Amino acid sequence: MNLNQVTLPAVELAPAIAFYQRLGLRLIVEDLPHYARFECPDGDSTLSLEQVPELIDGPRPVVYFECADLDQTVGRLGAAGVAFDSLPVDQPWLWREARLRDPAGNPLCLFWAGRNRRHPPWRIG
Repeated sequence: MNLNQVTLPAVELAPAIAFYQRLGLRLIVEDLPHYARFECPDGDSTLSLEQVPELIDGPRPVVYFECADLDQTVGRLGAAGVAFDSLPVDQPWLWREARLRDPAGNPLCLFWAGRNRRHPPWRIG
């Protein structure tokens, strides 16, 4: 089994599509106003947007995008007008993370963890 697809809700797809393209994802399916799908620039993962009539209140899953050049990526995106909730910071769980939200308010994390993503020192045998 391999997780390869996440679908996020958005009331308006056009601003969300432009946002994810600015992040570097490649639009591969567009069925406005209902649906869009992207390929990540690295690996085989895809991300979709689905039009919803309204967004629900409360917590939402966080989508993580791994960036080997995290600080440079955040700098480039910031210069392109992408707003971050927090800039890159080293976390106690041995990841470096920057947080932001897409135009629909979906939380995202750009991070670099290297080997610690799958093999942290506290990994179970």
